[in-house]
Amino acid sequence: MTTRRGQRQGRGRAGRKRRRTTWKPVAVCGAALLLQLMLIWPVLRPYVAGALVLGVLGSVAWWLWHTDRAVRGRDRAWRREDAVRAGHRTLAEVDVMTGTAFEELVAALCRRDGCTEVRRVGGAGDNGADVVGRLPDGRSMIIQCKRYAPSRTVASRDLRDLLGSRVHFGADVAICVTTARFSRPAQTFAAGNGIGTVHRDHVGLWNSGAALESLLGVSGAGQGDNRHRVRWKKTYG
Repeated sequence: MTTRRGQRQGRGRAGRKRRRTTWKPVAVCGAALLLQLMLIWPVLRPYVAGALVLGVLGSVAWWLWHTDRAVRGRDRAWRREDAVRAGHRTLAEVDVMTGTAFEELVAALCRRDGCTEVRRVGGAGDNGADVVGRLPDGRSMIIQCKRYAPSRTVASRDLRDLLGSRVHFGADVAICVTTARFSRPAQTFAAGNGIGTVHRDHVGLWNSGAALESLLGVSGAGQGDNRHRVRWKKTYG
């Protein structure tokens, strides 16, 4: 029994000696490396400083890139939400817009449909054009906006003025957009002179997602038969 205990104690002392012996070379090597680093530090210092500067610049560049992505993402999300809100806009909301706001709406819908160089030019001295730009196929266009009460009609004299504006601007296409209807003489004049007419029903379709060019394809087809006009008068007076 005593012999086993003595053997265990002997083995414990031997283990402690070995552990102490193992740490000594490590300490010596560490001291040597530290001394060597102190000796070559003047040579390494510019490289270390350069690495630190590059690290800082890299961190700043990454932060700017990450921030730019976040801002662009929020902007895209806002534009998608705005497009959804615009698509859900009702004609009743359009009816209470100011003339300027209606022109801005028309310009925004043109941009949505791929028109380029679109800008609102309505106001004093607009020479009969409220919005100008180019259709997706490259043709130049001018648009006259008439935010009228639904019970009103656009007269043929308004379209004669628009025809003169097309000549003045040298535009390929002239379009009249209204929240009302076109009178029969106005519709006949537009069809005979190649003027696009977007009446109230078409504005509703356009605002809900129909493309402008698809509306221009049916603008010369009139505004329904007599029954349609009767329903219109019952609805709007």
